[in-house]
Amino acid sequence: MSKFPQQLVPLVVMIVAIIGSLVTARMLLVPDSFGDYGHYRADNTDEVAALELAYAGAQACSDCHDEVYESKRASHHSGVACESCHGPALAHVDDQDAHTPDAPRGRDGCMLCHGYDPARPSGFPQILPALHNPGKACLTCHDPHEPRLPHTAEECSACHREISNRKMVSHHSSLPCTQCHEASSEHMKNPRATQAEKPRGPDVCGVCHARGADSSREIPRIDMDDHGGRYICWDCHYPHFPEASL
Repeated sequence: MSKFPQQLVPLVVMIVAIIGSLVTARMLLVPDSFGDYGHYRADNTDEVAALELAYAGAQACSDCHDEVYESKRASHHSGVACESCHGPALAHVDDQDAHTPDAPRGRDGCMLCHGYDPARPSGFPQILPALHNPGKACLTCHDPHEPRLPHTAEECSACHREISNRKMVSHHSSLPCTQCHEASSEHMKNPRATQAEKPRGPDVCGVCHARGADSSREIPRIDMDDHGGRYICWDCHYPHFPEASL
C-alpha cells in the first residue's frame, strides 16, 4: 500500500478544519426553530405579530374602487398588488379623509418591471427609458389599471424613435411605416417573437417611384427594369432618409 503523500497532509487538515468550523458555527448561530415555517425562525412569531400593520390588501381596495379593481384584475397587471404602486394603504382604509395613498406620476415605478433587462422573458414589454418618449410620464399613453399598447400614429416611434425622427425630416415623412413594413398587432405585443416584415425587393419602392406610377408628379421616377441593375434600391438609397446617399 502506497504511503499517503506528506505534502497533502496540511491541505487535508485545513479542509477538515474549515468544515468543522462551518458546522460548529451553524450549530451555534442558527436557532433550533429555524425551518419550522420555511426559512424563518418560529421563535420570533410574537415579534412579527407585534409589528404595526401598514398594508390593507387588494380586497380592501376593491370595496371602494370596484370598477378599477375589476379592470386591473382582467388585465396584464392582475398579479400586481395595488399597494405595489400606491404604497401602504391601511391608514387610508381606516381614515380616508386623513390619509391619501400615493398616486405616482413619474416613470421610476414602471421601470422596476418595464425597464430593459435582457434577463426578462421574451415578449415581456420593455423599454429603454432614455429613448422611449423621454420626459413624458408613462400615464400619458398607458392606463396602469388596464395596460394596453397604444395604437396611435406614433406607435412605431415608441421603440424606433431614432429612425422615426430621421424619417420625419425627410421626403418620406408623410409615409406611414406600414407602407413598407408589415407589422401585425402581435408584433406590438411580442416584438421578439413576431418581427415586422421588411421589403424584399424593389417593387415596394416602385409603387411610388416607377415610371408611370400613380403617385405625385414631384416624386422622382425611374425605369425599374434598367435602373440599378442587380442592386436593390436600399443598396444606394437610405429609405428612412432618401435624400442621403449611401
